[in-house]
Amino acid sequence: MSKKIVAYFSASGVTARAAKTLAEAAEADLFEIKPAVPYTKADLDWQNEKSRSSVEMKDLSFRPAISGRLDNMEEYDVIFLGFPVWWYIAPTIINTFLEDYDLSGKKIVLFATSGGSGFGRTAEKLAESCKGAELTEGRLLNGSIDKAELARWAEQFG
Repeated sequence: MSKKIVAYFSASGVTARAAKTLAEAAEADLFEIKPAVPYTKADLDWQNEKSRSSVEMKDLSFRPAISGRLDNMEEYDVIFLGFPVWWYIAPTIINTFLEDYDLSGKKIVLFATSGGSGFGRTAEKLAESCKGAELTEGRLLNGSIDKAELARWAEQFG
């Protein structure tokens, strides 16, 4: 049996709730990807082109610093990686996380929360950051989540 972890970034708490439910359903460990400088409500104002999140997403080479590191990444075979969808892709802090580890031979299964869009070009934009890994676009985990159904879904990845 594969050793699994749910790693997630959550700016408002929505993705955190989905990640915790997935970790319980998949019997996986849990790791929060925390920005070194937490996002404020003003930072997340996508309607303001000068907000921190807007500025970061205009420059996809930007890598926000992360507070803390997962010291035992080599122990995991499957990484469920969650985030809110920003501008039809993952926030660039997800690239920061991926680029901090050797992910060769690992399965990375994406999950996301979104206020209205799908994954967009997320997998394509993350592929460069996780060379050597098998990257799979998983699913959106919005709204009410059935834990038993989620367990069945997660089981297919190891």
